[in-house]
Amino acid sequence: MLRESTYSIESNPHDTINMDILGFIKGELLEIIEFNDDSRDTLSWRFPDDDHAIKNGAQLIVRESQAAQFVYLGQYGDCFGPGKHSLTTDNIPVLTTLKGWKYGFESPFKADVYFVTTRLFTGNKWGTANPVMMRDQDFGIVRLRAFGTFDFRIVNAPVFLKEVAGTDHHFRLDEFADTMRSRIVSVFSEALASCGVPALDVASRYSELGEALLPLINPQTSAKYGIEITSFLVENVSVPPDVEAAIDKRSSMSAIGNLNDYVKFQMAESMTKGGEGGAAAAVPAQMAMGFGLAQEMMKNMQTTPPPLPGAPSAAGVPELLSPAQAAQLLGVAEADVLASLEGGELKGKKIGSAWRVTKAAIDAFLAE
Repeated sequence: MLRESTYSIESNPHDTINMDILGFIKGELLEIIEFNDDSRDTLSWRFPDDDHAIKNGAQLIVRESQAAQFVYLGQYGDCFGPGKHSLTTDNIPVLTTLKGWKYGFESPFKADVYFVTTRLFTGNKWGTANPVMMRDQDFGIVRLRAFGTFDFRIVNAPVFLKEVAGTDHHFRLDEFADTMRSRIVSVFSEALASCGVPALDVASRYSELGEALLPLINPQTSAKYGIEITSFLVENVSVPPDVEAAIDKRSSMSAIGNLNDYVKFQMAESMTKGGEGGAAAAVPAQMAMGFGLAQEMMKNMQTTPPPLPGAPSAAGVPELLSPAQAAQLLGVAEADVLASLEGGELKGKKIGSAWRVTKAAIDAFLAE
């Protein structure tokens, strides 16, 4: 007769210890490396490995508008674009070379992984904290202030990490603005000085100026900082107050137009105003009287005129006069003659920086 035997199965304590060790080792190895970016201002982010090693065959997930850059002992290794990548010797050749795996790796390895955002960042502000010195064809050396916006994207992850973000574990857009504002302005200053656009034309050519500066700015920003400026807008360019005053004065002179008609108008105004404002109106009236006297003198030049100090001799008036001689002949200040020449009312010829007026031009001016 057979007897049933009862066996009790007891767990082996060594098996439990082995399973705990395997679980611990598994927890210490990184199997999936990815970055789920919900923010809109992250430029680069270092994967937090918590001093864990990356296992052979680990999965690297890179989403659209991202790039994953490996850094091993301060040296830049492989860079991965969007997709799912299995980390083996075959697809990390640079890291394999840096670490010195001759026959492939089987053991876990340590490396920093930086995720870099490659999408377009728009509406970033730039501006000159201090005036930019440039040579202008109208004003000589002039100081300009400018500000505007620009759009950019990261096109070279290793250069960007090395020159801009550094070892920052989470580099954001506001940090980028503080770091890059002065650098962008420096590049803008060099480009503006080399493009040769006059200061007076800058205000009317903002969009054209931005497009013209892009080919000058991008080679520097790409090589130095690993970024590409896709759009560069100049919203305002201003000159110092004294230059603004000079521009306003030139505009006022152009608006006055014909000096002779302006003086006649001022004389008529002075006659109707009476006492109030009479002192201010007396100056143009006196100028008009001077022109009237000059006209009378020209009418009486049928006979030999009396000699004037420094003026043409009694033998006759020369055909070519300097502004000073013309002023003495007309009985007005030399500045008035120069103003008429600059305004075009009195015809003359400018040779270098000196004016010359013919007697016929004076006759025609007085006959108007």
